[in-house]
Amino acid sequence: MDKSFQWHPEQASTFAPEVDSLYFFLLAVTAFFTIGIFLMILYFGLKYRRRPGVRPVPVKTNNTLEYTWTVIPFLLTLVMFAWGAALYVHTQRPPEGAMEINVVGKQWMWKIQHPEGRREINELHVPLGRPIKLNLTSQDVIHDFSMPAFRIKQDIVPGRYVNEWFQPTQVGKYHLFCAEYCGTQHSGMIGYIYVMDPAKYQAWLSGSTADLPPAESGERLFTQYQCNTCHGQRAPTLAGLYGRRVQLADGTIVAADEDYIRESILNPSAKMVAGYAPLMPTYAGQLSEEQVLELVTYIKSLKTATTQPADHVTD
Repeated sequence: MDKSFQWHPEQASTFAPEVDSLYFFLLAVTAFFTIGIFLMILYFGLKYRRRPGVRPVPVKTNNTLEYTWTVIPFLLTLVMFAWGAALYVHTQRPPEGAMEINVVGKQWMWKIQHPEGRREINELHVPLGRPIKLNLTSQDVIHDFSMPAFRIKQDIVPGRYVNEWFQPTQVGKYHLFCAEYCGTQHSGMIGYIYVMDPAKYQAWLSGSTADLPPAESGERLFTQYQCNTCHGQRAPTLAGLYGRRVQLADGTIVAADEDYIRESILNPSAKMVAGYAPLMPTYAGQLSEEQVLELVTYIKSLKTATTQPADHVTD
């Protein structure tokens, strides 16, 4: 990566050219109207300045001019809106088969775990050319996972999960920032993303002893806290739960996504499924955000088909 001065970060993902195109379009439109308005103010200010003995003449409304300077900016703003909305939707829809990496932000570091179990702090190694989906959450305050070279950033709010994805297009070392003021050491919450050739990435993965993959760690926690003694017996099975629609005791229907599973672990009485008693204790304060994320990853991995009605994470 070139260390010389740059006006803007280099383009290192598939999103970068798209974001830059929209940015330069907005910049060009802004510059055109700013310069044009300034020149017209200067011109009219000189031409129609007050002169001794000259009385101003009333001006009639020019409807054509009024329509023109109303319709043209309106159409330009519609283009900006449609272009920006389409780009936003694209950035929020990771492709099938994207590599999922868990990220937990805390004062003041990024704790990262790969699907194979390898952990990192303030560093993220990814293979070139492969879509990467980041599952993000915060342990304490609002953080923002920002990668300027990839043109993506995402606020991370405590108590919920968010996702962002990118596909790197260039090998190199790139900056990672927290872009949301999060406390006294916010400026030190920085790191690097290393984009590697796939073969070198695999060699890096196998270069040291890794922890258990998140799904396996979650399975151990599931057994350690004896969740398996209830689920499938007094409580519903979790097989195939993720992604299904759940009918609650009050008649409402919710999607069993990551946030639903997390809430059911930490506050199981918040959304009780119809037909089941509130047997499960809360695990708030007993599990770290990383452990909750591991449990969520494990439950998401339970793809076995089930003939039971949509169920709730209870114990």
